[in-house]
Amino acid sequence: MWADYLAAHPGLPPEDEPVVEAFGDGPALADELVGLVTHGPKRATAGLVAAYAHDGDPLGRVGSHWVACDGAGQPRAVLRTTELRVGPLSSVDERFAWDEGEDDRTLRSWRHHHDRFFRRECERIGIPFSDDLEVCFERFRVVWPPEVADPVGPPAG
Repeated sequence: MWADYLAAHPGLPPEDEPVVEAFGDGPALADELVGLVTHGPKRATAGLVAAYAHDGDPLGRVGSHWVACDGAGQPRAVLRTTELRVGPLSSVDERFAWDEGEDDRTLRSWRHHHDRFFRRECERIGIPFSDDLEVCFERFRVVWPPEVADPVGPPAG
């Protein structure tokens, strides 16, 4: 999928190979969330900064690409980060909850589902859960495949 994207956009500046990963912490959640990306409103995601560090993964950066996979590890979309903010979990706002595109898109629903997810992540990496945890709030656009890409024209170099 990455090679197809690059071939279709020969003017892109050189970039390291993109991160290739699935959303969530299991196949069912990955399938649900990538479906919201390819056939729905999901244009944002959030992850614990401590989990990135624990897993040895760098935080994204504005303009970088990543490949979103389904629960079986199959690539489904190339995404490009458009905005990145690190802040405490308590700083999430209604607009970000809306942009994540999950459930009913309210802040209340976002907190319910993400608190559960972040508690599982905290258990996995051995840290306590709190509203002060640093979270990477990321917005993105879908740039590939063409049939699901956001209608904003070709990516800027």
